[in-house]
Amino acid sequence: MTSPDMTVFADLESNVRGYCRSWPTVFDTASGAWLRDESGREYLDFFAGAGALNYGHNNPVLKQSLLEYIASDGLTHGLDMSTVAKRDLLQSLRDRILKPRGLDYKVQFPGPTGANAVEAALKLARKATGRTEILNFTNAFHGMTLGALSVTGNAAKRAGAGVPLQHATSMPFDGYLSGTDDDSFEWMERVLDDASSGLDSPAAVIVETVQGEGGVNLASVQWLRKLAGLCSAREILLIVDDVQMGCGRTGPFFSFEMAGITPDIVTLSKSIGGYGLPMALVLFKPELDLWKPGEHNGTFRGNNPAFVTARAALEHYWADDALEAATRAKGERIDRALTGMSVAFDGVGARGRGLVHGLVFDDASRAEKVCAAAFQRGLLVETSGPEDEVVKLLPPLTITDSELDHGLELLAASLDAVCGGRGR
Repeated sequence: MTSPDMTVFADLESNVRGYCRSWPTVFDTASGAWLRDESGREYLDFFAGAGALNYGHNNPVLKQSLLEYIASDGLTHGLDMSTVAKRDLLQSLRDRILKPRGLDYKVQFPGPTGANAVEAALKLARKATGRTEILNFTNAFHGMTLGALSVTGNAAKRAGAGVPLQHATSMPFDGYLSGTDDDSFEWMERVLDDASSGLDSPAAVIVETVQGEGGVNLASVQWLRKLAGLCSAREILLIVDDVQMGCGRTGPFFSFEMAGITPDIVTLSKSIGGYGLPMALVLFKPELDLWKPGEHNGTFRGNNPAFVTARAALEHYWADDALEAATRAKGERIDRALTGMSVAFDGVGARGRGLVHGLVFDDASRAEKVCAAAFQRGLLVETSGPEDEVVKLLPPLTITDSELDHGLELLAASLDAVCGGRGR
């Protein structure tokens, strides 16, 4: 096979590029759960644009809506102007998502990325409470801008800020201290209620129900309910960052639904645009809508083509519970496969929920080697966790059972290639 010409990338593109180093080929086309490089080789996608492609590549339903909109000269760039595309999206969001779940949220378009949504959420929480401190969690990841980095746990990412990251305090995530939630809540309650703890009363707590970048760490239903109760009792706003785990990744549309809680603020991005087009939302309780006109703005809030594909996704995939049921079933399929792999090899564990799962390695170096072996076999997976010790699986929600099984077979072969001979 001819090596791809990577010269122009090395000559012109910054050293900051990352994924292309793990997947050294030049991709050309994609559809569903598959990508093809310029030589025509196919790769099964267990990455899904870092969770931005829950409905797969070039989803035909969403593509048709987008093509029709563009062909009709629909508005592309709309700032925060009122447009037909925005109105249709807001109505679908209300009717398909919010009302059926009993959620009364106002909707803010903060800018096109998850980090934009997080920055707006933190800013709003501070404005609403008059307080400055934010509580975040060990191994959290919320974005690469300064506010988002301040509530992110990873030391390497935080170091890239180049300035002190202030007004945020990290608390232990579920199971961080001893594998149970009791210790973490005993500590949180103690420091919040002790006038001599040195912790100022926080404006908000920000949490991921599943820490994807942090290593596929799962918050239990019980832990999330305790957290919501703790926040409510102390008048602390609860922000759920659903940028990667929302839009059905864990099964239900919102990842917090399983716990029966209602966050004060929710951030969405990645797959809310449906087609991979940049878009983000901040949802918050009406009493928190304290913004003055233009107080928080941005040029690319009004990506109307993304509004069109977002609406198409809501209308097509969230009119009933079929996608949620399918995601749960596929998640159980992955769980069985990964549990089998963890039994077969020493130093390998498995965890996950819905269609986000991880293989966890005692020897962190093996995770990267497994990802490299998977790429050679035509499977795209990435690492996560504080030491990149987890092989993270994020296949599209629309992947077929046969495609899912094929990918799991490729993963098993990759694991065997790296860890073979060290099985039980």
